[in-house]
Amino acid sequence: MRENVDAWSARQSDEPGRSEAIRRLVELGLASAQRTGARTNNTKASELAGQEIDRLGDPTATDEERQLRKRRLLKGPKEFRDIRSNVKTTR
Repeated sequence: MRENVDAWSARQSDEPGRSEAIRRLVELGLASAQRTGARTNNTKASELAGQEIDRLGDPTATDEERQLRKRRLLKGPKEFRDIRSNVKTTR
């Protein structure tokens, strides 16, 4: 790993030392994690559910029908959607 840090450091215009390079890389990683943090666990769960629905879907149905079924499954019943929108999340 040291070699990777040193190589990254050498590519920088000011060629920071190893400790400074590590600090900058950690900052970059944290900034990246915060940007991708917008993708919540709910989003990931929805994506995984969509992939599974695609895998298990009826291959004889038309593409339009498969998309309609998938959308209905992912959104859930209207009664549950109303409940979810009324719940305040604490983050």
